[in-house]
Amino acid sequence: MRDQRRIRGPALRPTLVMSSPVDALGQASSPGCNMALSTCCSFSAWQRRLPFLAWLPAYSLQWLKMDCIAGLSVGLTVIPQALAYAEVAGLPPQYGLYSAFMGCFVYFFLGTSRDLTLGPTAIMSLLVSFYTFHEPAYAVLLAFLSGCIQLAMGFLRLGLLLDFISCPVIKGFTSAAAITIGFGQIKNLLGLQNIPRQFFLQVYHTFLNIGETRLGDAVLGLVCMVLLLALKLMRDHMPPAHPEMPPGVQLSRGLVWTSTTARNALVVSSAALVAYSFEVTGYQPFLLTGEIARGLPPLQAPPFSVTTANGTVSFTEMVQDMGAGLAVVPLMGLLESISVAKAFASQNSYRVDANQELLAIGLTNTLGSLLSSYPVTGSFGRTAVNAQSGVCTPAGGLVTGALVLLSLDYLTSLFYYIPKAALAAVIIMAVAPLFDTKIFGMLWQVKRLDLLPLCATFLLCFWEVQYGILAGTLVSVLLLLHSVARPKIQVSEGPVLVLQPTSGLHFPATEALRDSVLSQALGGVAQQPGLCPQRPLRALQSSSAPTSAASTTLWCWAWASSLRTSASRGSPWRSWACRCLCSVPCWLLI
Repeated sequence: MRDQRRIRGPALRPTLVMSSPVDALGQASSPGCNMALSTCCSFSAWQRRLPFLAWLPAYSLQWLKMDCIAGLSVGLTVIPQALAYAEVAGLPPQYGLYSAFMGCFVYFFLGTSRDLTLGPTAIMSLLVSFYTFHEPAYAVLLAFLSGCIQLAMGFLRLGLLLDFISCPVIKGFTSAAAITIGFGQIKNLLGLQNIPRQFFLQVYHTFLNIGETRLGDAVLGLVCMVLLLALKLMRDHMPPAHPEMPPGVQLSRGLVWTSTTARNALVVSSAALVAYSFEVTGYQPFLLTGEIARGLPPLQAPPFSVTTANGTVSFTEMVQDMGAGLAVVPLMGLLESISVAKAFASQNSYRVDANQELLAIGLTNTLGSLLSSYPVTGSFGRTAVNAQSGVCTPAGGLVTGALVLLSLDYLTSLFYYIPKAALAAVIIMAVAPLFDTKIFGMLWQVKRLDLLPLCATFLLCFWEVQYGILAGTLVSVLLLLHSVARPKIQVSEGPVLVLQPTSGLHFPATEALRDSVLSQALGGVAQQPGLCPQRPLRALQSSSAPTSAASTTLWCWAWASSLRTSASRGSPWRSWACRCLCSVPCWLLI
């Protein structure tokens, strides 16, 4: 048979069909090997690794128009957000802009989602603030190491590891992060200073110093929040466009849509104009962003050591200082990015390649670290703006990246006048949707046990993020292992006693299976030794076992005499000899 398959192999060009991995190994030196090599080097293989080769030949002027509109919309959104998220990360504002453009260019070549945008996010900025001690050198090194880890996972196709972080854990983390990030901006919204960053200390000192609130910052921050909310509601309730609209109505709708989509840039620019007006008069009631380094970041290797007042911190010491961040940051970055990509792919009826997405985000962080970027991931808010703007391909990211670079080169002097209260309003309105109030009621109705990992993650994340994620994941794994060790067994009474596990059988379930078999099959033997039920036993028909035993029915024979013997002697019953319907001998251990 193997020789016959070798003869037929070349006739199946360009696809090589093998019946099993063993056959594939056996053909290592056959002509099919050369054909497989040529297939791996074919244009379709290059398209899988460089997805832009698939859509670029069909690119049209209409696509270019829609991509430019979407890119400008996302660019006007990401610039104020990047400045604000740098504050969340505890870094100078320019580092937010340094992190906002590399993903736009890398994703053009490697991305498989037309909607996804990579850049700084609220959750990733929060994680960076926990593990980098507000030191830019640590943040840049963390981006480099996270990118290397993500690239390794992509090449090894380890995206399946993300499946072990359950939905309740994710929801618990994002809800806690929304509260932590939002409350962390109250100090900027009210103009308070010298507030610590640890959450519980932050809550205490915020209420302790509430009497020092600056009236100008508080009023401006609340006005910005109201304007952002009003513009968001206006966009959400905007009627859809249709060709029968008069030109004047279409123009008005376009202006309203542009204003509501770029609401962050509009509100921040207006606040900066107000602050500049006060600066001209010689009175400044607001806390301002201040000086921002002008120009593009230098191209240089990530800092593998850092010099402080106490001496030089080596690379090994920096890695030890970041600790669990080297696992939490890359995993949460991958999880957030792939979740956003899959959500919009499902909504817009296309598919994404999870392992290819790992490569894209890994290369983004690795190359971004050469330009002083901190770790980035996929942004749900900006991806929504991208999709609603009608983006057609990842080429829209090129426009976004170019806009960020232009702002770094020409607009940084204007960023000086942006009030911190306005940026705080942008952050609070951005993270508010992350708090999912419906998940608690949904889990209560569907599966109440899943509230355990949700609550464990949610509560412990206020203490330390890594402890919250670790605790929630462990609780989820324990619940999963409990279902494996104690599977539910359906029992059908009748002339033939049928025991049917509802899931696959694994060795931790042997004790539970033994108890179930004894209690169901032996009946009153324990009370009346020497007696046995006069019916055969059919056991272990599993519909979801991971192996071929899923469709196997086990029949036990010659058990009556063994039962009488073991019952009379009082010895435990060790095993039953069984025969499968597929004629494969086996033993059922009890």
